[in-house]
Amino acid sequence: MSSQSILPLQAKEEIFLRIRQLKQEMNAVLLAHYYTHPEIQEAADVVGDSLALARSAEKTDADVIVFSGVYFMAETAKILNPEKLVLVPDENAGCPLADSCSPDEFRLFRRKHPDAVAVSYINSSAEIKALSDVICTSSNAERIIRSIPAEKKIIFGPDRNLGGYLMKKLGREMVLWQGFCYVHEAFSEKVILEACSAYPDAVLIAHPECREEVLSHAAFIGSTQALLDYTVSSPESSFIVATEPGILFEMQKRSPGKNFIPAPKDPQNPRSVCTQMKQNTLEKLMNCMQNRKPEVALPEELRIAALRPIKKMLELSL
Repeated sequence: MSSQSILPLQAKEEIFLRIRQLKQEMNAVLLAHYYTHPEIQEAADVVGDSLALARSAEKTDADVIVFSGVYFMAETAKILNPEKLVLVPDENAGCPLADSCSPDEFRLFRRKHPDAVAVSYINSSAEIKALSDVICTSSNAERIIRSIPAEKKIIFGPDRNLGGYLMKKLGREMVLWQGFCYVHEAFSEKVILEACSAYPDAVLIAHPECREEVLSHAAFIGSTQALLDYTVSSPESSFIVATEPGILFEMQKRSPGKNFIPAPKDPQNPRSVCTQMKQNTLEKLMNCMQNRKPEVALPEELRIAALRPIKKMLELSL
């Protein structure tokens, strides 16, 4: 159990109150990803997936953006808002998928395919974004790929599972960077099928970052937001959810009468959890606002280079 979940109720309420005070004093907006702790989601002004949070960061008129997620998300907010103060509760809350794609290696990867359009998943560093032609999220990836002329070669990274899913669904060959999200990679076909047998009335829904053999058994495949929307609109009442279990908080809130089962990882570790997302805590959120740090900062040359493919993504996603 995390320290976040065992805070005494009074202490929690005091922190919530202080965060609200600081938000007003600073003219701040609090953004949080669905995979963060429920308490963080409760404190946030906007809770969403990567695309929704990028859009919110682009449109906000707040002076300060406080971003509870992982570091590449806050970097994206800074790229879109160079004049604003962007704060993170924990600057060490990174993304192993993003870290698996180094700028030097990606530069060489691009040189091997000089005529290809480089589509990079938003789960990547500012340096990788700057080396890309267009960015995508799991919410808009299909639209982005479809916007590229059929005669154009595509390289896609860093998530091979999302890339493989897009190739199969769209019938579009792509050269894939061989990275993966450890949270979604952890779901195995064997254990997923055991869960389906244990809960025969439940529908399996899965994020496209899962392995192909897991996706082959899913009744619905979609981004974090799409999975949430599906559980709201579906007539089904029970779901096995193959993505990071933080989303179950919002699913249960939106559909209190339905049953949500986190897809098992293995018998020893029954949930596949993003430990980096969980590094964001209420105490750290309050402290970063009080201290106005850790602050996200980027060299202006890098920011401008990374802005172009992000802007292109947002334009194509309208």
